[in-house]
Amino acid sequence: MLALWAAVLVLSQAIQGPSVSGAPRQVTPSPGQKKPGTSASQGTVLPSPASPSSFTSRGNQVKATASAKPTSPASPKPTSPARGKPTSPASAKPTSPAIVKTTSPYQREEREGPLSKKKEPSATPEKKGVKNNVRVKVVKKVLKKKAKPSVQEPGVKEEPQCPPLGLESLRVRDSQLRASTIKRHGLGAHRGRLNIQSGINDGDFYDGGWCAGHEDRSQWLEIDARRTTRFTGVITQGLNSIWTYDWVTSYKVQFSNDTHTWKSCKNGSEEMVFPGNKDPETPVLNLFPVPVVARYIRISPQTWFENGTICLRAEVLGCPLPDPNNINYWDDAPVTTDKLDFRHHNYKDMRKLMKKVNDACPNITRIYSIGKSYRGLKMYVMEISDNPGHHEVGEPEFRYVAGMHGNEALGRELMLNLMEYLCQEFQRGNPRVVRLVTETRIHLLPSMNPDGYETAYKLGSELSGWAMGRWTYEGFDLNHNFADLNTALWDAEDNELVPHKFPNHYLPIPEAYTFPNATVAPETRAVINWMQRYPFVLSANLHGGELVVTYPFDMTRTYWKAQELTPTADDAVFRWLATVYATSNLVMLDDDRRLCHYDDFMREGNIINGANWHTVAGSMNDFSYLHTNCFEVTIELSCDKFPHESELPQEWENNKESLLVYMEQVRRGIKGIVRDKDTEQGIADAIISVDGINHDIRTAFDGDYWRLLNPGEYDVTAAAEGYHSVTRSCRVSYEDNPTICDFRLTKTPKQRLREILAKGGKIPKDLALRLRLLRLRKLQSQQRAQ
Repeated sequence: MLALWAAVLVLSQAIQGPSVSGAPRQVTPSPGQKKPGTSASQGTVLPSPASPSSFTSRGNQVKATASAKPTSPASPKPTSPARGKPTSPASAKPTSPAIVKTTSPYQREEREGPLSKKKEPSATPEKKGVKNNVRVKVVKKVLKKKAKPSVQEPGVKEEPQCPPLGLESLRVRDSQLRASTIKRHGLGAHRGRLNIQSGINDGDFYDGGWCAGHEDRSQWLEIDARRTTRFTGVITQGLNSIWTYDWVTSYKVQFSNDTHTWKSCKNGSEEMVFPGNKDPETPVLNLFPVPVVARYIRISPQTWFENGTICLRAEVLGCPLPDPNNINYWDDAPVTTDKLDFRHHNYKDMRKLMKKVNDACPNITRIYSIGKSYRGLKMYVMEISDNPGHHEVGEPEFRYVAGMHGNEALGRELMLNLMEYLCQEFQRGNPRVVRLVTETRIHLLPSMNPDGYETAYKLGSELSGWAMGRWTYEGFDLNHNFADLNTALWDAEDNELVPHKFPNHYLPIPEAYTFPNATVAPETRAVINWMQRYPFVLSANLHGGELVVTYPFDMTRTYWKAQELTPTADDAVFRWLATVYATSNLVMLDDDRRLCHYDDFMREGNIINGANWHTVAGSMNDFSYLHTNCFEVTIELSCDKFPHESELPQEWENNKESLLVYMEQVRRGIKGIVRDKDTEQGIADAIISVDGINHDIRTAFDGDYWRLLNPGEYDVTAAAEGYHSVTRSCRVSYEDNPTICDFRLTKTPKQRLREILAKGGKIPKDLALRLRLLRLRKLQSQQRAQ
C-alpha cells in the first residue's frame, strides 16, 4: 500500500513540475494565451487621463487613446495603419521593448494544440541511485504590447476618434460660440478658433483668439454643436498676436444638454484638469478618458501664462449623432457623386495614385519628373493630353501648381482628385472633359515642396499648426525665392528705356541668381527650368489659409510700402481670370460666410491685387509674367490650410467647377502661327505686340503663339529679327474659341544676303538691285543731314 502511494506521488510531481523561480506554476493563462476580447482582469478598467504626448495623427485621423503609453525613444517607431482607414486602439500594435516570458514545456504544449506530440512520463521504475529530475526548458518570446482599450467594459473595442467639429474650417458658425466674458469684440468668442490669425497692422480691430474679460477660474468658452454629439477631445492654442503673449496652461471641460446643468469631464470619480499650452502657436491635443455624448461643451481655463491673461483658440473633436426628431440642423451641403480617393496622400501614396491614373488612362496621361527636392523626393507632374509627351502646333499648354507651401495641403489633394476626375470623365465621354483634353495640354504638379508636406503630414491636419511644413527642408519660402525682375523693369520704365532699349517681356535672370552658391532652393530651380522648357500660356498657383484669388503684381512698386496697388499692363485680363475662379467657387459665392481671419475680401468680389494685400518680392506669379509668356494667379482655396479628411469631398465639390472653368480660359484671346512667307516654316521667338498694352509675348519653337485678351478689337504686330514686321487687326469675340490671327513675314534684304552668303550661293539680280537702292538712300540721308 505504501509503495502504491509513493508511485502516485512521483507521477503527480512529474506532471506538475516547478517554475523557473522555484514557485509552483500558476494555472492562470498568460496574456498571450488569452482569447481576444478578454481583459487582463475581470474587473472594470478605469482609463487614465489623456496625455498630449501619446497622440499621433496621420493626416487627420486621430489614432491615439487616452490610456495609450507613449513609445520609448529606444524602441522602434510604431507602424501606422493605412491612411483613411482608422483603426481602433484595440487593434493597434505599437512596438514596445521586449517582454520576456518564462514558460514550462507544458505551457508550450498547450499552445501547440492537441495534434502536437507530448512526452509522457515513463511508468517504468528507474534504476537505483539515479535521480528522477524534470527538465525545464526556458523559452523567451517577444510579444508586441497591445494598446489597452480605454473603455469601461472589458471586451469592447474603442471606436475611432472623431473628426473636428469645424471651428477652424468655419463649419461652426459664430452664433454657436459663446463665452463668459470677453475683453472686446475683436477678442470675442467667435475668434476662439484654431489657427485663426490676428491683424498685422497698427490699429487692426481683430486679434487671433478669444480673451476673457476677467482673470479668474469661472471663465469659459462654450461651443454649441447644435445636435447630439459624441465628444472625444479638445485641441487648444494660445493667442496669435504681434503685441502680447497669452495662453492657457490648464483647463477643465464640462458638458451639457440644456446649458443649465453641467457635468465635468471625470476620470472615474476625479474631475480632470487637462494640460494646456506652453507657447501661443503649438497645438496641444487632449483626449477624453471616455467619449461623452452631449450637445454643449465648455472649456474652463484654470491656469494661464503668468505674464499674460486668459486667451485661447480651440478645436473640438466630435461625431454628430443621428437625431430623427431634429431636422433643423441636418447638413444640407451638397455631397459629391464623384468616386475619387478622398484622403490625404503622403509621398508614397501620391506616387501610387498617379500610377493608378496613368494605368487607367495610358492614352491621355504621362508622368514625368521636373527635378528633386533637397531631400531627394521627385517632383512629379501628370500630363493630360490626347497626345501626351508632344507639343502640338496650335495647342495651348496649361499648368496647375500646388504645394508651394508644404502645409497647405488642400491644393495637393485637389490636383490628385482632378487627375482622377479627368481620366474617369474622358472614359465616360463627357464632352466638356473630352474637349479640354483634346484641345489643351494640361500639366498638374501636386507637390512643389514635398519635403515640407511630409513634415506637416507626420503631425497631422489638426496638430501641424499654422506654419509647420510651410518652408522647405532648408528653410526657404518658395514664394519669395524666385528672381526679382520687377525692380529692373520699373527702373527701366522710369528712365523711358522700355521697350526700345529694355524689353517689357522675357526679362533675363540676373547673373548672380544663376550661380551655384546662390540662395536658391533646388525646388525653385526645377520649376524655373520647367517654365523655360514648356510654352505655358496660363497657370494658377494653389495655396491655402484664405478665400481669395490674387493677381500680379505681388510686389509693391514703392519698395518701402507694405501694401500698394501695383497693376500690370494686362490688369484687365488678370482681373477677369481671378473673377472667373472666384465667381464659380461655391464658398466664395456665399455672402453669409464669416471672414477667415481679419481681411474682408468679399467687398472686392473675393479678388485682390497681390501687392495691395501684402508685398511679396520674388513671387512665382511675377516671375512667370515677366520671364515667360504665362499668366498666373494665386488661389487661396480655404480658411483651413490642412483640412480634415472628412472635409475633402466637400472641398472638391466647392472647387471642381472653378478648376474646370479656369482651365477653359486658355481659349480666351487670339492665337496663330508666325511663318516665313517663302518657306512656310514657323518662326521661333517672333515678338507679338498688342497696341496699347506694354507687354509683349513670343512665339514657341514651332512659330505658334497664344495671347490672352478680353473681347475687343486689337491691332497686333508680329516682328522677328531679319524680317519685316507685319501689323493686322484682330477681333476677339465673346465666343468660347480663340480668334485665329496668323502672320507671314518677309525677310529683309540683309537677312536674305546673309543666308545666301552663308550657303555660298550667288546673289540674285533683284536682291542686288534692292541693296544698291538701300545704299543710295542711306547716302542721300547723310548728305541732307550735313
